[in-house]
Amino acid sequence: MTAQMENETRKNPSRRSGPWLAGVILICVGVFLLLTQYVKSDWLGMLFLPALGLVFLVWGAATRNVGLLIPGGILGGIGLGAVLIEEPFAHLGDEAKGGAFLLCFALGWGLITLLSALFTAKVHWWPLIPGGIMAVVGGALLASGVAPQWLTILGSIWPIALILVGLWLVIRWRGVRRE
Repeated sequence: MTAQMENETRKNPSRRSGPWLAGVILICVGVFLLLTQYVKSDWLGMLFLPALGLVFLVWGAATRNVGLLIPGGILGGIGLGAVLIEEPFAHLGDEAKGGAFLLCFALGWGLITLLSALFTAKVHWWPLIPGGIMAVVGGALLASGVAPQWLTILGSIWPIALILVGLWLVIRWRGVRRE
């Protein structure tokens, strides 16, 4: 190992474990894909997305890289939602299934913020925005009977929220410029 690489490894410990961890992940994904070819099980195929999401989450946490936590949270949320609406929630109606899926997807977005707070130097709050929107819509869909009316109302008044946020930004910007 050259002196420059050794110095970079001391500064950033994730460089030391990166290739080793990437190798282990590739082996696990390869074994999983090989099993799906020979083991005839619907469950094995359905577990691919949640498992891939988990791989990215573990890899991102181990290397303290938020760039890996993002696809991990997204794939994990989508995968969990797909698994739940296929088996445990298969008896639900379409709206309730959609609501359950969106809540799982929102959970994946929230996981990005949580894990960035635990494992990286900077907390990333922005995933709470799409996650929060999905959670509200998913909760409304689960509430079924009332959900369509509330979604119609929210759909017609959401521009007011944009106007209020815009006003707040303009007022805040003018206050900063005066100081």
